[in-house]
Amino acid sequence: MRKSVAFIGLLFFSCLYSKEERHLSEVNPQVIAYYAGDEKSIDEFNLEGVDQLIYSFLHLKENQLTIDNEVDSLTLLNVVNQKKKYPKLKVLVSLGGWGGCKTCSDVFSTEEDRIAFAISTAQIIASYQADGIDLDWEYPGISGFPGHKYQPEDRENFTDLIVKLRKYMKEGDILSFAAGANSDGYFGQSVEWDKVMPLVDNVNLMTYDFYGSGSSKTGHHTPLGSDRFKEGSAASSIQALMNLGVKPEKIIIGAAFYIKTFKEVENINNGLDQKAVSSKSYNQINFEEVRSDFNFHWDTSANAPYAYDSINKIFATFDDHKSIQLKSQYALEHNLGGIMFWQLMNDKKQNGLLKTMVDAMKEN
Repeated sequence: MRKSVAFIGLLFFSCLYSKEERHLSEVNPQVIAYYAGDEKSIDEFNLEGVDQLIYSFLHLKENQLTIDNEVDSLTLLNVVNQKKKYPKLKVLVSLGGWGGCKTCSDVFSTEEDRIAFAISTAQIIASYQADGIDLDWEYPGISGFPGHKYQPEDRENFTDLIVKLRKYMKEGDILSFAAGANSDGYFGQSVEWDKVMPLVDNVNLMTYDFYGSGSSKTGHHTPLGSDRFKEGSAASSIQALMNLGVKPEKIIIGAAFYIKTFKEVENINNGLDQKAVSSKSYNQINFEEVRSDFNFHWDTSANAPYAYDSINKIFATFDDHKSIQLKSQYALEHNLGGIMFWQLMNDKKQNGLLKTMVDAMKEN
């Protein structure tokens, strides 16, 4: 009898383990790149190891998803054409972006317009042979781009927008959205997570811009964070989402392929956590032109790099090869859906941050 019970117990736990093992094996960590470049530049990048390429951005024209002009149309065609060279690549279109969703609150406030948008989206995906859409409405229900309308009803309207897209898009088309990670109230006021997440493939968590425009002090704009650095970080934002019931395999951690700088920063603590005036942003290539005046540092609590120019009193915050590798490892260790970044045109064509990301994600 004891042997029988033991055998049954062993079989039970074996089944549990096999089920969990199968579950983990189904998590295929994604490398997702946003692309806001021109028609030809995409040809210059090595996209081996990139799972999704998101063309940014399309916009609303009345209640239709619309490609703005012929130049954008040709660009999208060539972005989709990359699938011939990289057969595993999926190409998505994206709606909105920062400043690109001025009429979203009004348009998506009626069921009729949500249906019209969903139908037009399905038509664009099909006609351009794309693979889905990423929604980048910044933000439903809370203040986003200055002057853009928002209302409490946006939250429920966003849910129904997702429902309508799923209804009219083809089975297998990818549906995702970009989520604010540092916006006051976003997690609680913008999205009905329990209703939305079962219908989407993933949420691209914008774990950057924690410091920037409007900040009066210096800080890390895209830190991974750790147990000693919980506020305003990728780790704390991801934990907050999981606390809301979002499955980790649907969460995509975000990385920044651009540098934010602050001026008028006193030479104290290498410029970190000091009074400042927000200055400008650089891409990886342009920053090379000014970086000779900077001394580079690493914050072990935030797991993030920073730099300080004591001559010109400028502070810089960014992702580098080490922080990209750590974010990639974090995604793998925590069974996240993958890692994404804004945006490809900010990277070097050869041996840039993308290569570090792909190597870290695909060689594990």
